[in-house]
Parts: sequence; C-alpha cells; structure tokens
Amino acid sequence: MAEASYPDGLLYHPAHDWARIDPAETGLATFGITWYAQDSLGEVVFCELPPPGTAVTAGEPYAEVESVKAVSDVVAPLSGEIVEVNESLADAPQEINEDPYGEGWLVKVRLSDPAEREQLMDAAAYTSSLSG
Repeated sequence: MAEASYPDGLLYHPAHDWARIDPAETGLATFGITWYAQDSLGEVVFCELPPPGTAVTAGEPYAEVESVKAVSDVVAPLSGEIVEVNESLADAPQEINEDPYGEGWLVKVRLSDPAEREQLMDAAAYTSSLSG
C-alpha cells in the first residue's frame, strides 16, 4: 500500500477524488481517487469504469471501486467527456492502492468547463479538510 500523500499540482474534490490538469493541454485532465479514499476502502479488488465517450458531471458519480470492505462510488471532480480509461485496472485493480496518483489513475477527460477547477482544493486545503 502506498504511503499517505497528497501531491501538490493536483486539484482535490471533497469526495476524495483528484484531477491533474495536463499542463500541455489545459482542456484535458486525469482523474483518480486520493490516498485517503483508497486507504478507507482497503484492498481494491475491482473497478468499474465507464467507456470513452461517456459524459461526466462535476460532483456526480461516474465509476465504482469495490474493495474487500465495500463498494464505493467515484465522484467526478470536473465535468467533461471521458476520452480514455485505465484498462490496466481490469487486471490489476490493486494499482489504485499501490500508486493512486500514478499507475492507479482511472480516466482521462476532455473538460467541458475548465473554470470548474476554481471550485476544487489544492493539496494544503484538502489535507486540512481531512483533519477538520
């Protein structure tokens, strides 16, 4: 299991999801769940991701992650259209536990409203929200 971390440079949703805006193409973002979320879930055994072309809405569930403890909805931190899913999670869902910000990413999304990013938290604010 990965060590607790909340990388700078990511944007965080209160439902324990993160978005990484592509610096080369600001209309594209990668989504995943935070260390806190995967730690709370425990060992991830299955991940159900929607296919490319699916529209996602900020604050609404778009996927499910199943662990030995529970099934949990994954909430979109930003709105847009899924352009890629992490196919490797079908065979290796534990990547979500082992590397939630790297190999454990979930989907890539073409953003429909990049201004929504202003509603998300930076690493310091997110970390603070966990202790509050």
